[in-house]
Amino acid sequence: MSPIELTLALEEPRPDGFLLAGRYTLLDHEHALQRLLPMAQEQNVGMVVGGPYSSGVLAGGTQFEYQQAPPEIIERVNRLRALADKHGVSVKAAALQFSLAHPVSAAVPGATRPSRIAEDVAALNETVPAAFWQELRAQGLVSPAAPLPDGA
Repeated sequence: MSPIELTLALEEPRPDGFLLAGRYTLLDHEHALQRLLPMAQEQNVGMVVGGPYSSGVLAGGTQFEYQQAPPEIIERVNRLRALADKHGVSVKAAALQFSLAHPVSAAVPGATRPSRIAEDVAALNETVPAAFWQELRAQGLVSPAAPLPDGA
């Protein structure tokens, strides 16, 4: 059980929001969907998604959970990239928009330099076709329970 889940199970204190760091991304979202996010919604507690790019591996980097990405993560990112290329979208846009498709309060993508902020805004505004999201689900790259942008 995560520290957030433990806190949500307490009578007191009653926070009104949490930062969920790196645990609701295209690469890691199953656990959050099972218990954490439903608990937060039931209690009307806001959730801010931190690290939607999984430490950078979903934004073109090589880090996952703040270390070199293991081969199985690289393979999954390559599958995501191939699907994104097929549909003419960036993995970065898919990662950010996926994290925001769940009824969360916000996402904090993080930036290593000021130019990254403009890239994040562009990723947020990029058009990602419903067919991409549907194929992502059909290929088992996202949980069947995960909300997808625009109800795809």
